Amino acid sequence: MHQNQTRQLGNSGIAVPRLTFGGNVFGWTVDRATSFSLLDALVERGLWFIDTADVYSRWVPGNKGGESETLIGEWLQKSSKRDRIVLATKVGMELSPAKTGLKPDYIRQAVDASLRRLQTDYIDLYQAHRDDADTPLAETLSAFDGLIREGKVRAIGASNYSAARLQEALAISDAQGLARYETLQPEYNLYDRQPYESELEPVVQAHGLGVINYYSLASGFLSGKYREAADAAKSARGQRVVEKYLNPRGLRILDALDAISAAQQVTPTQVALAWQIARPGITAPIVSATSLKQLDDLTGAMQLTLSPAEIAQLDQASR
Repeated sequence: MHQNQTRQLGNSGIAVPRLTFGGNVFGWTVDRATSFSLLDALVERGLWFIDTADVYSRWVPGNKGGESETLIGEWLQKSSKRDRIVLATKVGMELSPAKTGLKPDYIRQAVDASLRRLQTDYIDLYQAHRDDADTPLAETLSAFDGLIREGKVRAIGASNYSAARLQEALAISDAQGLARYETLQPEYNLYDRQPYESELEPVVQAHGLGVINYYSLASGFLSGKYREAADAAKSARGQRVVEKYLNPRGLRILDALDAISAAQQVTPTQVALAWQIARPGITAPIVSATSLKQLDDLTGAMQLTLSPAEIAQLDQASR
């Protein structure tokens, strides 16, 4: 991928493509063979920034967490492509009652477990999966700083932090000379704009953080898959999607996506992602796929440029 098609993760010096691939599907909605073919295709198609977490996919009956990391690790071992991907994972969500939070001892234990599962000796971006109000930020940041000095981690990031806590963490890193969070992982898409834009966006822009946002397609709603109440039957999460998004504003957004995708001869998915890629401060929205066909749709978004008028049309529809 040409350098001008990559973006920097904050001040980390790590360049990534304009989309992040969400690894929660590995060991959940795709099996081992499909996981391997998807991972090979990601590298070939320029989508080589892969984001996972130690807790993926603990929510599946019979799983205990670590399944996604384990599959990625087995693929890395088989493919020898570690140097061709940027790998992000997370710590802090509950794996078991004893394995949760961001206390220094637990972070050190968790990173070694992730490295073992991933079959690598370093993680490019290691993220606090959620804030831990019971552990002083300085202790958490000191532990992360130590991992960077040991070479186990290249950069650190925060996920699901409030603007106030993110600001506080950045101030502590600055005052104490510790590694700082270089990225933020918030919920953000054309429908869910307000929480990020009103509070978090000013902080990340002031400090030059990278943003890798999740739910970038609003759980599939922005792909145009759910257009009437009966469409709830299309997936396990369909009922929740329809209840949250199928309303006059949601339909207005779909109409705008439809109009632009018809004019550009692309898909609503590609338009919804291209709008985010064009947004100042957004580095690489997180996307997922369970098939090569879906992957083609996603990679098309990285090639799509929207006109200022089209961006304005989507902004207007999503107000």
